[in-house]
Amino acid sequence: MDRCDECLFVYSALGSGDLPQRLRDVAARYPAALRGAPDPRRRPAPEVWSPLEYACHVRDVFRVQRERLALALRVDEPEFHPMGRDELVITERYNEQDPQVVLADLAAAADGFAARFGALDEVELARTGVYPWPQREARTLRWLGRHTVHEAEHHLLDIRRAGGAGTAGGA
Repeated sequence: MDRCDECLFVYSALGSGDLPQRLRDVAARYPAALRGAPDPRRRPAPEVWSPLEYACHVRDVFRVQRERLALALRVDEPEFHPMGRDELVITERYNEQDPQVVLADLAAAADGFAARFGALDEVELARTGVYPWPQREARTLRWLGRHTVHEAEHHLLDIRRAGGAGTAGGA
């Protein structure tokens, strides 16, 4: 994946040196996005997540990606297992969580991942792990950082749509 046709994110347009700040910046946009949803717990359709569920998912994406980064620095080309995104919505009761706690945790997770990512050198950025999506493929840590920014930015679009600002999008 080099470009997202839906949100227009272009992976190669994001330089490695810009990644830490971009991770923090996108996380900082979540409070306004969640406040902009009239009912952050409402799903616009049964198969579409609520704005709060998207925010919980992004918080967990930051956490999982930081774990994947740490693993790839310890192990040569590790297998990154799927995070179980659809299962987590249910098992972690995303829609029952306190939005303020979620936002604080999302910011902390983004900052932690950004700090760790910012400490990587060129050799470390080129290390790889086998990523399960969109197809099983060896991906660099540079790609992992870019993909994390894409996930966070794309889900801001999902939150706006789920909150009623545009057409509903899928989970």
